[in-house]
Amino acid sequence: MSPSLPRPTPAPYLAPGETVVLFDGVCKLCNGWARFLIRHDPHLHVRLATVQSPEGQALLAWAGLPTSQFDTMAVIRNQHYWVRSEAFFEVISQLAWYWRLLGVLRIFPKPFRDWLYDRIALNRYRLFGRHDVCVMPTPDNERRFLKDAQ
Repeated sequence: MSPSLPRPTPAPYLAPGETVVLFDGVCKLCNGWARFLIRHDPHLHVRLATVQSPEGQALLAWAGLPTSQFDTMAVIRNQHYWVRSEAFFEVISQLAWYWRLLGVLRIFPKPFRDWLYDRIALNRYRLFGRHDVCVMPTPDNERRFLKDAQ
């Protein structure tokens, strides 16, 4: 797994060792991914934040990533972040062993994986649709989402 170069300071809003997935809160595909993570991560290894939220915007800024027109998922832990296909692999590494088997897809070269990821990400609204506003977490899974007053 190739994380970014370490950032000089720890990521805001995160406890040491905590992992957060940043995703597009109006994208139906991205919301499906968040629901998948909630369903398949019963031990709360992964937290979530939309890129549109204040927490998501602060984390994007911390990582030096664009805060508007964001076309990828990002995963942040400690002083590192991952995007695109590496973010996907970093997330599944936090899930049960059978999901980690998807790591075999790393046999494909990173440029090809990222190219394929980009094709889906850039067409996600057309292929899967979008919500008019960010979908809010339900009371059942609200603790999964980063909040300013942790």
